Amino acid sequence: MHTRIRTSALLCFIIVMAAGCSSGKQSRESTPPPSPPPIPAPPDVAAPPADASRTPTGLASKVLRPGTGTRHPRPNSQVVVHYTGWTTDGKMFDSSVARGEPAPMNLDGVIAGWTEGVQMMVVGEKRRFWIPARLAYEGKDGPQGMLVFDIELIKIES
Repeated sequence: MHTRIRTSALLCFIIVMAAGCSSGKQSRESTPPPSPPPIPAPPDVAAPPADASRTPTGLASKVLRPGTGTRHPRPNSQVVVHYTGWTTDGKMFDSSVARGEPAPMNLDGVIAGWTEGVQMMVVGEKRRFWIPARLAYEGKDGPQGMLVFDIELIKIES
């Protein structure tokens, strides 16, 4: 009985797909979604400003908006953030903001600059980070050189 139902469902799916393909129209599912528009780079993307704070590792940051929380994430926390990343020549390479959906992140599964930097934040805070290449993707797949991120910490889940 179950096999007959699955076979019937599969046959219906094949007929519907064949009808869509034979009409010369491309199905909606095969059309890639449009790329989100790039978010313009901040004016200080080329280098950290003099008033940016720096850590011993070379990570520079500046608070853009203070947070309302008091708790800081741990190195292995799962957080929800909104972020945008640029190379120092002003090219945006990734953005949850442009996609319109916050991103969950495990801090022990991201680049070292994120792990270190997000731990400095509290919920509601938005901060700009200048992450040196050695704390980013140096020698790995990903954008190279110093990277700049605007990160908003929305939630600490664990």
